[in-house]
Amino acid sequence: MSRIKRRSARRTTHRAARRATISVLVAAALATAVPAAAHDGSSRPEEKAALGAEHAQEHTKVREQLLKLGGYSQLARIDSLNSLTRSQADVNARFHPKTYGQFAEYFPSPEFAAHIAMLPTGKVLLFSFERMESDPTEEPAPTNTLGRANAGRAFLWDPRRGTGPDAFKKVTPPELVVPDGTGEKRPAPFFCAGHAFLPNGMLGVFGGNLGYGGGAGAKLSLVFDPWTEGWSVNKDMEVGRWYPSVATAPDGRLLIMSGHTDQGWGTSTSVIERFPAKSHPVPFEKTLVPKDVPTDTLRVDAPFGADSDYPHLFTLRDGKVYGLGRHATRQWAFDPVAETRADLPARPDGIHRGYGSAVPLPAGLRGPDSVLVLGGDRDDPNTYRLTSGGAWEKQQPRAFGRTQDDTLLLPDASLLTVNGAHGIRDYGNGDYNPKSDLKYRQIETRNALGEWKLGPAQRLPRGYHSNALVLPDGRIMVTGDELQQLANDPKIDDDMNGSIEIFEPAYLHRGSRPVLDRAPRGRCATTPRSTWGPPRPTGSRRPSCWPRPRRRTRSTPASATWSWAS
Repeated sequence: MSRIKRRSARRTTHRAARRATISVLVAAALATAVPAAAHDGSSRPEEKAALGAEHAQEHTKVREQLLKLGGYSQLARIDSLNSLTRSQADVNARFHPKTYGQFAEYFPSPEFAAHIAMLPTGKVLLFSFERMESDPTEEPAPTNTLGRANAGRAFLWDPRRGTGPDAFKKVTPPELVVPDGTGEKRPAPFFCAGHAFLPNGMLGVFGGNLGYGGGAGAKLSLVFDPWTEGWSVNKDMEVGRWYPSVATAPDGRLLIMSGHTDQGWGTSTSVIERFPAKSHPVPFEKTLVPKDVPTDTLRVDAPFGADSDYPHLFTLRDGKVYGLGRHATRQWAFDPVAETRADLPARPDGIHRGYGSAVPLPAGLRGPDSVLVLGGDRDDPNTYRLTSGGAWEKQQPRAFGRTQDDTLLLPDASLLTVNGAHGIRDYGNGDYNPKSDLKYRQIETRNALGEWKLGPAQRLPRGYHSNALVLPDGRIMVTGDELQQLANDPKIDDDMNGSIEIFEPAYLHRGSRPVLDRAPRGRCATTPRSTWGPPRPTGSRRPSCWPRPRRRTRSTPASATWSWAS
């Protein structure tokens, strides 16, 4: 028997013995269990009042033994969720919705949502993997799992149908064989892939997990069609990628960079691939579904390095794709037409940043011309702005440093940070300990002056694999982090092991909502007349299909997209 298999067998035996012990402890505790307000093993006044001092002390000992064993019973999950729910209510009582917004809903989901995408149909695509473990003190992802157990899964959530199980639809990825030596078919193992939108609203998904080497990259190239709600398979990429990044270039093609290869973790590729290949048309129409379409490679490379997975990629108004690596010195502007790259100045923090966030800053209807980099270092609360001209400047700090955070640009041009942690699978109390410092659950918002302020707390702490997006109605969807979702699942044996929280920003609590009463119809022609609208290039013309304003003072609809013709 190989050393790996012997280690696996010992671990399986250890788990079985530990769980048998846990079952005995839980049975004793459940006999007279009552809801509790914390999950740190300490005694609780409400238990003492309900059960008496001696019996309450027995509950305390059970919790302490469970924590020492590393197990996580159903009682512990319920206990944890109760604690988080109460602490959230206590904290958020001092934050008025008109000033800070509010967390309005919390509900179960069938998906861990390591990846999410807001589709043009108004539905949200969520996808990740089939779990290997329900114990949050163990690794639940199939990073080192071969065969059919290493499988992907995906769901659609339709917010218009509410928050119950019927609002979700399973959209299983295609079954296929990956080169892991087993020859076994399984739903595409695409967790920790990269993704971006094609011009026709379809989502390209690239890379995934082969199940060995601490993270070996798959060559998968898939497209999700939001109009038919189905998947298509394209030709494999040139190289395998785990943790790649993808950006939509100005011509509508997708640029794929970085990621660990099929040789395992630490073997990041510098090859840039393009989808679809230049020999194939860009799909602009809904009916053009890429199938068996290849990628091709650019002449220029992107040497982000082995420890710079998931670099931030942004296409700015100058037509360049800006690649911002974790290392302060690995910052480039890529020209997708000339297939060249230009060095950018080093980020002024001078450090290697972990998993953080970055967001394009609003700059009018011509599109963003700068990016804000933040998070990724628990010791640095500062934020850093990069302009398309290549200049860096340190901006106002957030309240504290955090990693694994998600920052969104909201419709009113403010920024919102949700989620965050001390490190990977570390919420401030050690690796694989679900207990979290409260600060990582608090949101932060940034106003037009660049000033940050702390706000309400979300229910669950969410770090590694956490996600958030803006829904069409202006609310915020917060989800992800399978470890915390497992640690706080009140019914671990059902099919709803994930969770979603809905945050309502302050702008939803300040009077009546604006209504968009008109929009362009059909294809836009152009006319040389008009002084109304955003600044436009010399010689360009206003689209004639755009509705003429009733009054000269009417503002441009916030959801409008302008494309000036020459």
